[in-house]
Amino acid sequence: MVIVRSIDGATQIIYKNKQNIHLATGLNANYELSESSIKRGIECLALFAERLNGFPAENVRIVATHTLRIAKNRHQFLIAAAKILPYPVEIISGQEEARLIYLGTMTAEPTSSLDTKFVMDIGGGSTEIAIGKGNDLKPLIVGSRPMGCVTYTKQFFPQQLINKISFQKAKLAAEQQIESMINIVKQQGITVAFGTSGTIKSIHNILLDLGVNDGIITPKRLDDLISYVLEFKSFHDIDYPSLSTERKHVFVSGLAIFCGVFKALGLQALQYSPSALREGVLYELIDGPNYRDVRQSTAESLSQHYNIDKRHANQVVKTAKYFFSQWQHQSSITITPNLESILYWAAQLHEVGLKINFSSIHKHSSYILKNSNLPGFNEEQQLLLSTLVRFHRKSIKIDELPYFSLFEYKHIIVLLQILRLSVLINNQRNSDLDLNAFQLKITNNKLTKITLEINKKIVKHNKLILLDLEQEQKYWEAVNNWQLSIKTY
Repeated sequence: MVIVRSIDGATQIIYKNKQNIHLATGLNANYELSESSIKRGIECLALFAERLNGFPAENVRIVATHTLRIAKNRHQFLIAAAKILPYPVEIISGQEEARLIYLGTMTAEPTSSLDTKFVMDIGGGSTEIAIGKGNDLKPLIVGSRPMGCVTYTKQFFPQQLINKISFQKAKLAAEQQIESMINIVKQQGITVAFGTSGTIKSIHNILLDLGVNDGIITPKRLDDLISYVLEFKSFHDIDYPSLSTERKHVFVSGLAIFCGVFKALGLQALQYSPSALREGVLYELIDGPNYRDVRQSTAESLSQHYNIDKRHANQVVKTAKYFFSQWQHQSSITITPNLESILYWAAQLHEVGLKINFSSIHKHSSYILKNSNLPGFNEEQQLLLSTLVRFHRKSIKIDELPYFSLFEYKHIIVLLQILRLSVLINNQRNSDLDLNAFQLKITNNKLTKITLEINKKIVKHNKLILLDLEQEQKYWEAVNNWQLSIKTY
């Protein structure tokens, strides 16, 4: 945990607390977290919660990475966390983690505008790689691979014994994980490389222990270090002044991963950077471009890539904003701007799958949004985006809605209803449609029961809209507690 304050555009760290709980060690063969590992994680968060007491929600961001990404019972952890933390825990994708690591490193390290920059981070369960060029803080290439110092210790060094064969197997496994990236990365012409977090920090510090004044990792220095380490019989025997007892348990496996990646990519020099994921999160939270802006750029990029009809998409977004404003003025509950914005991105991107075919556009679009790399979106935001698009037309299968820990079901339903109506009344793709002719009303204070009042003049000249709405009524009737009423005035 890092707490900082912003002073005249600069950040000042006022508190740091690090607890190594090695959550990944609690994963079994079925990718389920043990009760003891969940307990360790919750106890750590409870400790942090004491220090965060009184902080406004908009000033706090909590992100979770690899272990919770893959844990099948992660909801058990998130539910327990919600009981002690008044702030949401966001699970971010591996690509998003790589982007934030790159951002954190590049905002701290001096580089040339002509440089092609490489950043690598070896965590407990995954390794992230990012490459960017010039002064752009957005990387061109991001990658995340399921190899980490904790998981590789369990896989290749279960007894924590050191031997050349086990080390070589771990190294080759790491090379295999990045095999598909090797040629792409080499083609970029990397001019400066950075490594962050525990494993690379330990390699850097041990080189300093061995008399390497600058601590820069080169092929020769790495080979020498590996030779020294392989002389020890077990993890516990490793004896370097800078290597803590706790780090000894995972250092050898982390070194094998680093060696595999470093050699496979043909890197010639890499320096340690103390800035990584936390700094990237802080940068966006405090004085950098807000991460919602990153998501808007992502949406626009997708829109361009899939040649979405921009005029039509903008009209659907405009309609969604119009209906949402009417709904919010009548509702007793409040939907946050952060959640509201996902509605508008869903409206913007609902036709992203049109290139495949129209008849199942909602399914194709949802699949693309669910499985694409969407910088700026955490996992649940991306899942919600794809879910809204999945059910923006045709039948509504409420029992297929996924579980969300960050969003309430009643809020999701509101967004879905508004999105469906916004898309429907724009089916004719008429940019001259007068939105003022439509009035959305909440029926009898029931949030899922909507009345749509339509001016008779619009109905007279747009009879297909009325037919579409009558079909939509049937879809709503099939859902418990949903109701759509149509009135003309």
